[in-house]
Amino acid sequence: MAMVDDQSKTCVVIGGTSFVGKCVVARLLKLGNWIVRVADSTQLGLSDHNHHPLSTDHASFFNVDVRNKKSIIDAIEGSSVVFYLDDDDSCNLDFNYGYTIIVKGVKNVISACRECKVRRLIYNSTADVVLDSLQDVHNGNETLLYATEFKNVYTELKAQAEALVLLASDIDGLLTCAVRPSNIFGPGDKHILPSLVDVAKSSWAKFIIGSDGTMCDYTYVENVAHALICAEAALGYRMVIVSGKACFITNLEPLGSWEFSLRMLEGLGYYRPRVKLPAMVVRLIIYLIKWMHLKTNSRNNSNCASVHNIVQLMSRTTTYDCSAAQQHIEYSPVVSMDEGITSTIEAFSHLAKDSSSVILDERYERSKVEQLLGCGEVADILLWRDERKSFVYFCGVVSLFYWFCLCERTLVSSIAQLLLVVIIFLYGYATLSHESPLLSTDSFSYLRSEGSETGMRSCARIIAKTWNGISYIFRTLAQGEDWSMFLKVVVAIYLFKLLLIDSFPISLAIAMSFSFILFFVCEQYEEEIEGLIGILNELIRHSVAFVTSSLPNKTLELDL
Repeated sequence: MAMVDDQSKTCVVIGGTSFVGKCVVARLLKLGNWIVRVADSTQLGLSDHNHHPLSTDHASFFNVDVRNKKSIIDAIEGSSVVFYLDDDDSCNLDFNYGYTIIVKGVKNVISACRECKVRRLIYNSTADVVLDSLQDVHNGNETLLYATEFKNVYTELKAQAEALVLLASDIDGLLTCAVRPSNIFGPGDKHILPSLVDVAKSSWAKFIIGSDGTMCDYTYVENVAHALICAEAALGYRMVIVSGKACFITNLEPLGSWEFSLRMLEGLGYYRPRVKLPAMVVRLIIYLIKWMHLKTNSRNNSNCASVHNIVQLMSRTTTYDCSAAQQHIEYSPVVSMDEGITSTIEAFSHLAKDSSSVILDERYERSKVEQLLGCGEVADILLWRDERKSFVYFCGVVSLFYWFCLCERTLVSSIAQLLLVVIIFLYGYATLSHESPLLSTDSFSYLRSEGSETGMRSCARIIAKTWNGISYIFRTLAQGEDWSMFLKVVVAIYLFKLLLIDSFPISLAIAMSFSFILFFVCEQYEEEIEGLIGILNELIRHSVAFVTSSLPNKTLELDL
């Protein structure tokens, strides 16, 4: 294989201050055999804990607007290689502006490269250009055609730009190729992880949206930079195979969509959901909210956009075959998936959940259900803190239900039978105590002394407290000033009449189930219930805003 001798080792990174562009610049500088020109519309800091500083000896900055061909020529004049990375924020959902930046920008870059006799142009595309909005992709390769229905405006424009780059290959001495990374993540990411965090802060984070059986390919940003440099090298000695071609780039470690997301969010201290919510239901809610925002001309739907992006990502399988990249440009990941996730979590530590109270010890944090029950012995029993004790109380309640409801015994007859049993016991004890020396009055006094005086006092205090509470309620009602108390009493009496008097056995059985089962279940799924309530509140809030905005706004003018 004959190597192509470059007249210059100077390269230009257009979009060098973008998410991927910073990594490309840092990697080229690390190689040490490149003079790098960073070309972008805004000069940003290129030195942080992950990147090498921008050196004046081996790197320089050029202010370039891709809409202005002359500024491109000034930046790439005398260079042999151009890496073109357009930032996905350039589209901003505006088709006209995005077309000017992405598509016309590519045309200007290609034209400028031809005029300046640039030998190689490497374009950073996206795997989404073949992703149809209605179909999954299983181990997709380069034989896939462009999508017929793109998932968003940015992807459609990227597909047009990529096609222009590939068609320009081998014309006027310019060789081109494109790489298609899938779901780029890493330090500096502006989309995947921030969207996950936005969702994690909302009520939607309490659920697994869609199916957890979907698989996705992800690409760490350092691997994307490595692939672009590999593609440039391959154009030098495998031009026939690589020129005018595009190849998919991933980390070669497909993961379950929710496995990737949950590892990220757990690393930042967010809740791990357990309950699945169908993606179709979420889409309907999001579309409904977006429709109401559109009708009311409201733009406060950033959370809905984040949820919509996550639903699209998590409810579909998108995996790609990177054999062509491995064979033709000799690509292999330089950062593993585990290392990439770890470094991303560290870089986004500022987005971690505010856990000032949780960091101490989450085990001692009381649930809201426990706080509702008073955090006392009743809460311990109903929430099954001590299973043996709770089971004893449950059996006692079941016995009372059986005795009074199923056997249809009244309270008076039950007390009479209990007194009869007590009398029989005392009579038998008195009779036996005279005949047997083992059952003496000493043992009786011992049993009597064992009766807990503390327990009797506690019982008396409870009775007195209940009596005082009832007296306070009656005094408050008699004064006729506390309307909230009056309404509470009215509702309580009505429910008592409706549930207890009309259907006492059924009501008691429901109360038993509610006490010993529902409280426990509510505590186990407290986050999910809170999330569901939050989603319903959000939907109701948007509905109320939509209805109120639709009402006629007429002012009544009075002639005085």
